[in-house]
Formats: sequence, structure tokens, C-alpha cells
Amino acid sequence: MKSRLLIVCGLILILVFSCKKDENDSIGGEQSDMGTVGERVTGSNISGVSQASASVVSLEDGISTFSGSAVISNNAIRNIISNIPDFVVSGNNVSVTGLKFKVTSEGVESMNSYYPGIIVKYSSEVGDIYSGGSGVERKVISKSTSDDYPYTSFNIKVIKVEESPSKFPGVKKIVYIANHRFGIVGLEMTLDDNSKSTFTFTGSTQN
Repeated sequence: MKSRLLIVCGLILILVFSCKKDENDSIGGEQSDMGTVGERVTGSNISGVSQASASVVSLEDGISTFSGSAVISNNAIRNIISNIPDFVVSGNNVSVTGLKFKVTSEGVESMNSYYPGIIVKYSSEVGDIYSGGSGVERKVISKSTSDDYPYTSFNIKVIKVEESPSKFPGVKKIVYIANHRFGIVGLEMTLDDNSKSTFTFTGSTQN
């Protein structure tokens, strides 16, 4: 009888823990100013890309909708973007509407059906993994303990999240670089031919 009771208790514990939601399944936190209407993000330090910017055009139920545009003469990057839903490519001019993200004091989460899941959660530790759907994983590969990352005119602490494999044709992996105060501040993209492109992002507001 005692052994049966132990078995039943064991099965209950297995069910409880297997049904427990991973803390990285979604971000919480309060609405960040970086996700409010009027927030403007600009991209720089991108070879073959100019006039890159995006703005929040609406905020509903905690989900921010971004629209943006850029001039892209880099053929490899332009070809990759042409295969992403919502992006429109006309010559070197690229535009996008309807990109949806949850932007809070705790991090950034993509709400786009073709590219879902947490992009970064500031409280994560090295080794933490977020699901990007369809077998895609985003893994925290480093987290600063000092201001060691150059950003604009000063250094900041950052957390780096590597996405591999990438869901985008032609891209081998993506590394998101983020800071708890400034949000996503950079992106490193490695293409299938092992060439790399580095992006820097600056916003008009902060946490």
C-alpha cells in the first residue's frame, strides 16, 4: 500500500512539473516608453544600408505596431528582407508596416506569427533559452558584469541572445544585443557565406 501511494505521489509531481509554464515563455513588466506611439528607432553602422528608421504607430493591449523604411544597396541583405512577410522591396527602397512587439520594462517579445517569441528578457542568465517556434531557439550567450560595450558616446552593460538556426533564408545566425535601459541596441547577422553585418540601434526614449 505504501509503495502504491509513493507511485501515485510521484506521478502527480511529474504532471505538476511537466505542466508548469517556463518563466521564459513570455515577458511581464510594465509598459515601456520605448513601445509607446511616437517612439522612433534609427539604424546605423550598416554596410549598404542608409536612412533606416522605424516608429511606433499604434499601441493596443500592450502590443506596439511598428512601421519603417530604409534604402538598401547591399544585395545580400535586400534579398533576405524580400523573403520576410510584411516587407515591401521596390528597387533599393524597403518599407514595412504591421510589425508587432511587446516592449516592456522586462524585455522585448515578438508578437508576429511568422517570428514569435521572446527576443530578450533582461533578467535572464547565460544559458537561458527562449523558443522562437518551429525548432528555432534563442539562447543567452553572454551578459556583462561591467560597462564593456561601446554604445554611442559611452559604454554600457549588455545581454547577448543568439538565434540559431535562423528562420530567414540566407542567414546562418543572429545575435541580438540588448540593454535594460536602452532596449535592443544592436544586432549581429552571420550569412550563409559566413560574412557578417553589424547593426546599431538607437531609440528616442528609454526605460
